[in-house]
Amino acid sequence: MAKGKLDNIDKKILRELQENGRITNVELARRVDISAPPCLRRVRALEERGVIQGYHAQLDPHTLGYDVLVFVMVGLETQSDHDLKEFEAQVNEWPMVRECFMLNGEYDFLLKVVAPDLPTFQEWLTANLTAAPHVGTVRTSLTIRATKTEPGVPVDG
Repeated sequence: MAKGKLDNIDKKILRELQENGRITNVELARRVDISAPPCLRRVRALEERGVIQGYHAQLDPHTLGYDVLVFVMVGLETQSDHDLKEFEAQVNEWPMVRECFMLNGEYDFLLKVVAPDLPTFQEWLTANLTAAPHVGTVRTSLTIRATKTEPGVPVDG
């Protein structure tokens, strides 16, 4: 990966694409003050280097019927590599789990889970998560509202 090897034009490109991944190459080139062919070459190079990992639509969960967002802290009974990998593989099978992070500290994993409603979340929790192998402790935090949901990372200027 390309840590520290981005010039100001690359950073401008990344800021613009992070703001609007559907921008045309011509418009992107105009905004970063270069012509279209070198702009496209730079974007492709950033993709090949893994700096740009994909393009995604940002969806409104409420419009799609997902009114509940819960953060779930999970502690496994053991932290053996086998058990950690088995849990991660299981998490990848649960569509309602949108993000999963392995942690250092009191809990082993933090899950971001969406559900249409609380009964659906409760059913998933008892039928899937607490019944999963190696799960020792589960703690949930139901969100009240989101005050900031900015995807991506800051790109310095």
